[in-house]
Amino acid sequence: MELTDVITIYSEKTPNPESMKFVANKMILPNDSIDFRTNEGLETCPMAKELFEYDFVKGVFIMNNFVSVTKKADYEWFDIIPQLKTFVQEYLEAEKPIVVVKENLTDEEESEVVGKIKQLLEDHVRPAVEMDGGAIDFKSFEKGVVTVTMKGSCSGCPSSTLTLKAGIENLLKRMIPEVEAVEAEAA
Repeated sequence: MELTDVITIYSEKTPNPESMKFVANKMILPNDSIDFRTNEGLETCPMAKELFEYDFVKGVFIMNNFVSVTKKADYEWFDIIPQLKTFVQEYLEAEKPIVVVKENLTDEEESEVVGKIKQLLEDHVRPAVEMDGGAIDFKSFEKGVVTVTMKGSCSGCPSSTLTLKAGIENLLKRMIPEVEAVEAEAA
């Protein structure tokens, strides 16, 4: 392994006290995200499957250059951060697969309003949510209501409802008159 191939990992708090973000100096899952709130469906993600083998792991979210881990409440971060940093570093250094290939879905033709909503979410909301160890995805727009999916540390976070209503909803309503409300569902 060359010096340029050395993987470094640092941990970063998220607004959700039960979730911690583990950031790598390399892309892990570019332009996509994968979220497991339980240990079901892990066959699509070998990395998450191995993480769930730890007794303290309650959820796993992987995106771009980070892995967010949600712990069970009866564990302390102080005790488990070193294990998780080592796991992520060694997993990436071994170049093990992150996800198994899934089939590509074809994009449906989108209305102009949906296109604007998606663009605003992409440009203004997604970067802030990612900094906090989570992700937001557009799900639907029906009868003036935008539905988004909250993933990672944002799923179940106490402050995500405030962010959703005070930030995201106000932005979309101000920029797109057709939007009357924004609702979120956990992934």
